[in-house]
Amino acid sequence: MATILEREPQSPEKIDYPIYDADHHYYETPDAFLRHLPKQFQAKFQYVTLANGRTKVAIDGVISDYIPNPTFNVVAGPGTHEPYYRADNPQGLTMREMSGAPMRSIEAFHSGPAHLKMMDELGVHAAIIFPTLASVVEVRLGHQTDLTMALMHSLNQWVAEEYGFGNGRQFPVGAISLADPEGAVKELEFLLKAGCQQVLIRPAPVPTANGTRSPGDKVFDPFWARCAEAKVLINNHVSDSNYDRIYREWSGSTTGEDRAFEKAAARDVFDSIGRAAEDSITMLICDGVFDRHPGLRLLVTESGSAWIAPLLKRMERTFRKLPSEFKRSPVETFREHISVMPFYEDSVAELAEHIGIDNICFGSDWPHPEGLARPLDFFSDIKELSVGDQKKVMSSNLKKLLEGNY
Repeated sequence: MATILEREPQSPEKIDYPIYDADHHYYETPDAFLRHLPKQFQAKFQYVTLANGRTKVAIDGVISDYIPNPTFNVVAGPGTHEPYYRADNPQGLTMREMSGAPMRSIEAFHSGPAHLKMMDELGVHAAIIFPTLASVVEVRLGHQTDLTMALMHSLNQWVAEEYGFGNGRQFPVGAISLADPEGAVKELEFLLKAGCQQVLIRPAPVPTANGTRSPGDKVFDPFWARCAEAKVLINNHVSDSNYDRIYREWSGSTTGEDRAFEKAAARDVFDSIGRAAEDSITMLICDGVFDRHPGLRLLVTESGSAWIAPLLKRMERTFRKLPSEFKRSPVETFREHISVMPFYEDSVAELAEHIGIDNICFGSDWPHPEGLARPLDFFSDIKELSVGDQKKVMSSNLKKLLEGNY
């Protein structure tokens, strides 16, 4: 089987525009969290080797299996789970069986310069780049505000050193927790000074020492106001939003956390990924964040789009029932402030009917196994679109967002 470097991307015969990809990832090395983490926090986030020789991450003294191999020295190959997500798994293979033999991590998975060379190989001009392991932090440690903020800042410092922010082609996000509202503004200022114009906000209630609250709560207005003023793109990317607890409550599972390669029919139908994004957007709109900060723009990434049509229908009905609760139609607010990256198994044409083609951005999720090994294969999923609409999805829509052109 050809390696990723040997395989040619599939694309139309002529592409006369640069490809903008809304969803690339790096695999964090242990150094990503530990290089700049203050000593007083290091006992709370450790890489430990078990008796069986496997290395795990211990978070506040608890071993996590959320990511099977948190060192990422070996990983499932890019795109190996694509048949599963396209519902083409007649043999009922497990994720591990579908992955085949793991591959050794290559430099492009954790090095900015090497990743940029790989983007050239893949035919991608520019990409937003997200972390992978960082999704374990808030759901497990968000109530320990100082620790959460320190881990996010340590990661952002590592990204600044290994990738850099705003080089014109690679756009790493800054990871931010709202658990400390003042700390979030401080971290945002650090990122802006470093050249970062995209931030990652987990689609989930904000954890605090005394429970949770909506990200639309007015206590976070200074953060949202600064984002709007500085034209910062908000990335609402899938994370561990703790929605797997819904399946665990129904099934009686005692695992205590979501596990990446474990699947069950009920868990799949529950769609914890889509539900988390849907609820997050619902709260931001219903809490009036976009009314108070009309300059905000948000991109929903790696959460699919099957949930959008029913959500917009419910929003419209609620608006007719409770018009005094809104300054204007929540559907209009969605269409004005929110862009969406659909999954490759979603219908882009159908999504465009609900939110407009100008609000849709392509993302490959490279190099994750559930993504596309060859990002330009997405052209085969949008072949029914006009050439002009393909260009919007594959290039100009995201380009405008990254340039603050909205």
